[in-house]
Amino acid sequence: MTLASSVIVPYAAYLRVYEPLAAFPEPERSHWARYAKRDDLPGAQDELRRSLADLLPVPPVAVPVHESADAFVALVDGVTCVCPWRTRLRGWLALEELPERLPGPLLDAALPPVVRRQAVADFERWLERNPDARPWIRSATWHVPVRWFVLFGDEEREFTKGDEGLILRYRTPMVQARRRVARGLKVLKEALGEGPLIDGLVDVGRWLEEFHPRSLVELDYGGLVHTLPAGQLEDDRSAADVAEGLAALRDGDGERAGVAYERLTDRWSVVRRRQNAS
Repeated sequence: MTLASSVIVPYAAYLRVYEPLAAFPEPERSHWARYAKRDDLPGAQDELRRSLADLLPVPPVAVPVHESADAFVALVDGVTCVCPWRTRLRGWLALEELPERLPGPLLDAALPPVVRRQAVADFERWLERNPDARPWIRSATWHVPVRWFVLFGDEEREFTKGDEGLILRYRTPMVQARRRVARGLKVLKEALGEGPLIDGLVDVGRWLEEFHPRSLVELDYGGLVHTLPAGQLEDDRSAADVAEGLAALRDGDGERAGVAYERLTDRWSVVRRRQNAS
């Protein structure tokens, strides 16, 4: 077993969009139609292991040289939907955020400046040819952003043990996700006026507008299922807490909203403390 295949996941959560085949132009549509019929479709762990493998060479590969031809596949009411990995694009976007997340010396040791400069130059040239590009997957390490929970209802929560271990996820139709974003923004703007939560939700809403209206939106806890004891994971009702907080704000009940928010932040502060201890 190689190091790349034996590594268990970074502690990251994912927000994904699965689009119907009709949303893709040819020849990409035909590629995904053939791809979805494969018997050996890769899973989330496969994607992560391939990404980690790029960090093993010296110097490390900051961004894949070629774009991935893989995707996650879901069947939605009999319609095949795909979520392209687009690991190269996501690698470039993640590289832009690294200076805000890592101290300079640590960043230089992990990815030397010359490697990062080359990756940035490659991205700029690529963007000139692909100005409308956007990722189908967003990720967050060591937490699930509060704004992501706004998109889902507690009844859409799925907690199972699959082939790759524990899975905690939410899935909802795109039209429902957009509706919840609009309602959430209305409540937050009336109650708070402005703030980072509102800005973040606006950003998510704009991202969702880029996709086909009959898409599927998924929130996957990913590696975060390994950061909480099984009992706490089973009791996690973060989407319900966010919905409760928004309902309380809509009713003008600041105290009830505060209780729901405190319940949410207490749960995720446990995960954050593990990040600092690692």
